[in-house]
Amino acid sequence: MGLVVVVIFRIDRRTGTAVYVQLVQQVRQAVRMGRLAPGDQLPTAREVAEYAGINPNTVLRAYRELEVAGLVEPRQGSGTFVREHLTPLPDNVGELRHELAAWATRATAAGLDVSDMQALLAEVAAVTTPTPEGLRHDN
Repeated sequence: MGLVVVVIFRIDRRTGTAVYVQLVQQVRQAVRMGRLAPGDQLPTAREVAEYAGINPNTVLRAYRELEVAGLVEPRQGSGTFVREHLTPLPDNVGELRHELAAWATRATAAGLDVSDMQALLAEVAAVTTPTPEGLRHDN
Protein backbone atom coordinates (compact mmCIF):
# COMPACT_ATOMS: atom_id res chain seq x y z
CA MET A 1 0.00 0.00 0.00
CA GLY A 2 1.24 3.50 -0.85
CA LEU A 3 1.94 6.40 1.39
CA VAL A 4 -0.54 9.01 2.51
CA VAL A 5 0.84 12.03 0.69
CA VAL A 6 0.41 15.60 1.77
CA VAL A 7 -0.80 17.51 -1.27
CA ILE A 8 -0.99 21.26 -0.97
CA PHE A 9 -3.71 22.50 -3.27
CA ARG A 10 -3.52 26.12 -4.32
CA ILE A 11 -6.86 27.58 -5.31
CA ASP A 12 -6.77 30.80 -7.30
CA ARG A 13 -10.25 32.26 -7.53
CA ARG A 14 -9.06 35.08 -9.80
CA THR A 15 -8.28 32.82 -12.78
CA GLY A 16 -11.86 32.13 -13.78
CA THR A 17 -11.01 28.41 -13.83
CA ALA A 18 -13.47 26.27 -11.87
CA VAL A 19 -12.08 25.12 -8.53
CA TYR A 20 -12.59 21.43 -9.30
CA VAL A 21 -10.66 21.89 -12.58
CA GLN A 22 -7.79 23.48 -10.64
CA LEU A 23 -7.72 20.46 -8.32
CA VAL A 24 -7.71 18.05 -11.28
CA GLN A 25 -4.90 19.97 -12.97
CA GLN A 26 -2.81 20.01 -9.80
CA VAL A 27 -3.19 16.26 -9.19
CA ARG A 28 -2.43 15.52 -12.86
CA GLN A 29 0.71 17.63 -12.64
CA ALA A 30 1.80 16.03 -9.36
CA VAL A 31 1.38 12.56 -10.85
CA ARG A 32 3.11 13.49 -14.09
CA MET A 33 6.07 15.10 -12.31
CA GLY A 34 6.48 12.24 -9.86
CA ARG A 35 5.42 14.11 -6.72
CA LEU A 36 2.58 11.59 -6.47
CA ALA A 37 3.58 7.99 -7.18
CA PRO A 38 1.47 4.95 -8.01
CA GLY A 39 -0.13 3.68 -4.80
CA ASP A 40 0.02 7.02 -2.99
CA GLN A 41 -3.15 7.97 -1.16
CA LEU A 42 -4.72 11.36 -1.81
CA PRO A 43 -6.03 13.38 1.12
CA THR A 44 -9.69 12.89 1.90
CA ALA A 45 -12.25 15.24 0.40
CA ARG A 46 -12.94 16.59 3.88
CA GLU A 47 -9.25 17.32 4.51
CA VAL A 48 -8.88 19.16 1.20
CA ALA A 49 -12.12 21.06 1.73
CA GLU A 50 -11.08 22.20 5.21
CA TYR A 51 -7.57 23.18 4.13
CA ALA A 52 -8.63 24.99 0.94
CA GLY A 53 -11.89 26.45 2.27
CA ILE A 54 -14.03 24.80 -0.40
CA ASN A 55 -17.05 22.52 -0.49
CA PRO A 56 -16.26 18.78 -0.10
CA ASN A 57 -18.50 18.08 -3.11
CA THR A 58 -16.10 20.12 -5.23
CA VAL A 59 -13.24 17.85 -4.18
CA LEU A 60 -15.35 14.75 -4.84
CA ARG A 61 -16.15 16.05 -8.32
CA ALA A 62 -12.43 16.49 -9.03
CA TYR A 63 -11.64 13.01 -7.69
CA ARG A 64 -14.41 11.51 -9.88
CA GLU A 65 -12.96 13.24 -12.94
CA LEU A 66 -9.49 11.90 -12.08
CA GLU A 67 -11.01 8.43 -11.71
CA VAL A 68 -12.69 8.65 -15.12
CA ALA A 69 -9.34 9.78 -16.59
CA GLY A 70 -7.73 6.64 -15.13
CA LEU A 71 -5.32 8.43 -12.79
CA VAL A 72 -6.82 7.46 -9.44
CA GLU A 73 -8.99 4.73 -8.02
CA PRO A 74 -11.25 4.83 -4.99
CA ARG A 75 -10.95 1.94 -2.55
CA GLN A 76 -14.03 1.33 -0.47
CA GLY A 77 -13.34 2.36 3.12
CA SER A 78 -9.69 3.21 2.42
CA GLY A 79 -9.64 6.38 0.32
CA THR A 80 -8.51 7.47 -3.11
CA PHE A 81 -5.21 6.25 -4.49
CA VAL A 82 -3.02 6.96 -7.50
CA ARG A 83 -3.44 4.01 -9.87
CA GLU A 84 -0.65 1.46 -9.93
CA HIS A 85 -0.28 1.20 -13.70
CA LEU A 86 0.61 4.61 -15.09
CA THR A 87 3.01 5.53 -17.87
CA PRO A 88 6.41 6.17 -16.25
CA LEU A 89 8.24 9.47 -16.60
CA PRO A 90 11.17 9.63 -19.00
CA ASP A 91 14.60 9.06 -17.49
CA ASN A 92 15.70 12.62 -18.25
CA VAL A 93 12.86 14.39 -16.45
CA GLY A 94 15.32 15.90 -13.95
CA GLU A 95 17.37 17.40 -16.78
CA LEU A 96 14.20 18.71 -18.45
CA ARG A 97 13.05 20.26 -15.16
CA HIS A 98 16.44 21.97 -14.78
CA GLU A 99 16.28 23.36 -18.34
CA LEU A 100 12.73 24.56 -17.77
CA ALA A 101 13.73 26.25 -14.50
CA ALA A 102 16.50 28.11 -16.34
CA TRP A 103 14.00 29.15 -19.03
CA ALA A 104 11.50 30.31 -16.36
CA THR A 105 14.23 32.43 -14.76
CA ARG A 106 14.98 34.08 -18.11
CA ALA A 107 11.26 34.55 -18.82
CA THR A 108 10.72 36.19 -15.42
CA ALA A 109 13.69 38.49 -16.01
CA ALA A 110 12.10 39.42 -19.36
CA GLY A 111 8.93 40.48 -17.55
CA LEU A 112 6.67 37.45 -18.02
CA ASP A 113 4.51 36.33 -15.10
CA VAL A 114 3.39 32.75 -14.42
CA SER A 115 0.22 33.12 -16.51
CA ASP A 116 2.25 34.45 -19.44
CA MET A 117 4.70 31.55 -19.17
CA GLN A 118 1.89 28.97 -18.97
CA ALA A 119 0.21 30.46 -22.05
CA LEU A 120 3.49 30.52 -23.98
CA LEU A 121 4.32 26.95 -23.01
CA ALA A 122 0.82 25.74 -23.97
CA GLU A 123 1.08 27.57 -27.31
CA VAL A 124 4.47 26.05 -28.13
CA ALA A 125 3.41 22.57 -27.00
CA ALA A 126 0.29 22.76 -29.16
CA VAL A 127 2.33 23.30 -32.33
CA THR A 128 5.18 20.92 -31.49
CA THR A 129 4.43 17.33 -32.47
CA PRO A 130 6.66 14.31 -31.99
CA THR A 131 7.75 12.39 -35.09
CA PRO A 132 9.99 9.33 -35.46
CA GLU A 133 12.85 11.66 -36.45
CA GLY A 134 12.39 14.05 -33.52
CA LEU A 135 10.20 17.11 -32.97
CA ARG A 136 8.45 19.08 -35.69
CA HIS A 137 7.46 22.67 -35.11
CA ASP A 138 4.33 23.49 -37.09
CA ASN A 139 5.02 27.21 -37.35
